[in-house]
Amino acid sequence: MNYLLKTEPSVYSFADLQRDKTTTWDGVSNPVALKHLRAMKAGDQLVIYHTGDDKSAVGTASVVSVEASDPKNPQVKIKVGKELAKPVTLAVVKANKLFADSPLVRQGRLSVVPLAAAQYKFLTGE
Repeated sequence: MNYLLKTEPSVYSFADLQRDKTTTWDGVSNPVALKHLRAMKAGDQLVIYHTGDDKSAVGTASVVSVEASDPKNPQVKIKVGKELAKPVTLAVVKANKLFADSPLVRQGRLSVVPLAAAQYKFLTGE
């Protein structure tokens, strides 16, 4: 499965993940986003998306482990992947029909978004 994780770069950026190599993704409170975190499995592929002024997909990561015994605070350990050759802006995403029904454009405040394989490939170029 593939997911997009949104983060405010002034709080925790992709550059921070590159420096740290791994981190625990937490601080999520939206019930739908929490459901997506709990559904993650080791090996799932992730796209890291900067919110705020950037509004663009900037890099990749993968899920190392998920500890979801506390359903209101799942602990998802992720490891850095690669920086995207060119950030993919929200404007580019909105213009692509692959994302017409995606929560990425329909539920702008959702911080954990599932991605179809074609959407992941479009964002990452893989």
